[in-house]
Amino acid sequence: MLTRRHVLASAIAAPAILRFGIGTAHAATTLKISHQFPGGTIDKGDFRDRLCRMFAAEVAKRSGGEIAAEIYPNSSLIKTNAQFSAMRKGALDVSLYPLPYAGGELPETNIGLMPGLVSTYDQGLRWKTQPVGKALTDFLADKGIIILTWVWQAGGVASRSRPIVAPEDAKGLKVRGGSREMDMVLQTAGAAVLSVPSNEIYTAMQTGACDAGITSSTSLISFRLEEIAKSLTSGANASYWFMLEPLLMSKSIFDGLPKNQQDIIRAVGTELEAFGKKGAQDDDAEVAKIYAKAGAKVSVLDAATVGKWRDIARDTAWKDYGAKTANAANLLKLASDVSA
Repeated sequence: MLTRRHVLASAIAAPAILRFGIGTAHAATTLKISHQFPGGTIDKGDFRDRLCRMFAAEVAKRSGGEIAAEIYPNSSLIKTNAQFSAMRKGALDVSLYPLPYAGGELPETNIGLMPGLVSTYDQGLRWKTQPVGKALTDFLADKGIIILTWVWQAGGVASRSRPIVAPEDAKGLKVRGGSREMDMVLQTAGAAVLSVPSNEIYTAMQTGACDAGITSSTSLISFRLEEIAKSLTSGANASYWFMLEPLLMSKSIFDGLPKNQQDIIRAVGTELEAFGKKGAQDDDAEVAKIYAKAGAKVSVLDAATVGKWRDIARDTAWKDYGAKTANAANLLKLASDVSA
């Protein structure tokens, strides 16, 4: 196993290190967990970082020290967009990763941010137990990735100028959407688009390269966009923007672990889904308070406005995505069958 893991290693990160202790039944495993979000503690900070720290602490506890983990926030170990590929190669163990960021490599992953497709947390989380969840899980496993924790996040819009509520509000502005499909919707609405990860929105807005950014409520808070935004559209009550940001693991690394460690990792990952949902919903409520305090105009979405965005998406992004591959068409059909 040591030889196999050494072969899998690359210059960008060392994979899990096995330390064979004298008299132990299994090797001790150190997992490297990377993400793009600000670091904190297990009790304070971005809930996505906290989720990673809770995962690390709980697997260490349940394994009696057989599994340890090191957390690398702020893309400090591997650059944001490279983390998915690194897991596929076995060069990174675990990442809390916005799934559509992998769309350039695997276009099917853009199902994780299909405008208007998911409209509530419960609908998104039901994917796991529905045929779409099995299809997505099987697809990712075939590509070398395992989903440990399903995490969905609603999103809103921070703008340097006028609020973007209805599609017509985006006309003439440069907007970061978060996925190829969201960009298609924005372009149809008359906006120009900019493709950057959420941890680069602040700089893009600060320099004028971007007028507005659509991202999760948590990222709207963690990346301090209220410092440069004059308006916020909150997704707390309704949203056309739901991102799947799961805790993922390299399948080659997972498959190399003893079954007792695999079972612990899967169990802890599943149990953290309730924390992920609550963290996202808490931030949906908190973001409006933070932006209002900073002096931004706060607007909200209603079902009718979400419907306008969905209508554009269905005629453009959904059709484009479904025509990409047979897998994409199947995922879109199965996801559409999950009711709100």
